[in-house]
Amino acid sequence: MVRRDIRSAAGRAGAVVSALLSGALLIAGSAAQAQEKYPSKPVTIVVGFPPGTATDTVARLVGEKLSQRLGQQFIVDNRPGAGGSIGAGIGARAKPDGYTIMIGASAPQAINPHIYSKLSYDARKDFSPIGLLVWLPYLFVVAPDNPAKDLNGWLENARKNPSSVNYGTSGVGTTSHLVMSVLLSRAGVTMSHVPYKGSTQVQTDIIGGQVNATFDTMVSLLPMVKGGKLKALAVSTPKRTELLPSVPTVAEQGFPGFDMGAWLGLVAPAGVPAEIRNKLATEVNAILAEPETRKKLTQLGAEVRTSSSPEEFDGFLKREYEDWGKIVHEFNVKESS
Repeated sequence: MVRRDIRSAAGRAGAVVSALLSGALLIAGSAAQAQEKYPSKPVTIVVGFPPGTATDTVARLVGEKLSQRLGQQFIVDNRPGAGGSIGAGIGARAKPDGYTIMIGASAPQAINPHIYSKLSYDARKDFSPIGLLVWLPYLFVVAPDNPAKDLNGWLENARKNPSSVNYGTSGVGTTSHLVMSVLLSRAGVTMSHVPYKGSTQVQTDIIGGQVNATFDTMVSLLPMVKGGKLKALAVSTPKRTELLPSVPTVAEQGFPGFDMGAWLGLVAPAGVPAEIRNKLATEVNAILAEPETRKKLTQLGAEVRTSSSPEEFDGFLKREYEDWGKIVHEFNVKESS
């Protein structure tokens, strides 16, 4: 009787374990199947900057290519403000199912956390990395009728007339603001900062004479420079750009070692399944390897840079967070700067 009861109990336990294993395999299979079908509906790409900015331009190009490759619409949703932090907060709070992703950038991911005392997200904990997209060189521009022939000429006038010279940026804490802060600090020049919510209005006000200069991405400024509406005095890269070979670098105009710019990448809310992130990373790298895409981005003024995996991109994000933090504290950039 005892042996029969033991055998009976063992049989029942085995049946329960078998049922549990079958259920777990079924759930895992269903999850894997769902991820294989990803995306099965439109995907939103949150952009923390206005239309017309470099971030927006790159997001639309990559989004269009993802739509073509994956058979679902990748829709750009512009949520500008606070140097990209408003969009970052929206992206961080989105459901981690892969249907809301975000263009990560230097400002919201690596700079703003060291500037803003209150953010609605944690840059190191609230995002899942997908992949690096591009590097963005910066141009220093003034109005076409500005008498300065080069960067040093403009800086010399600013030294002599500090109260009558100012500069605009795409917002407090943006890379535009920080790159300009570093330049002015190295030059020993102080002037008023006029922050905007994006690049387009800064450019309009430089042309209109309300603001004297800006340091912004080549992507957003190149059409205006080539069209003769703005005059470029310097580029932030170590070497001159092929797109504007007559424009000297900041480094060759008396600031050796000056090499600054911004990066853009793709991130998702923390908790998005690795399978989805890996799929998006693979697709994005394939897009960026296409000669047509690389040509378009280069002509826009961006340099294609990729990461081999989400894990490698995460390491890049960590280093950028630390490096920009040191710069922010060194130059004492504050919310009210």
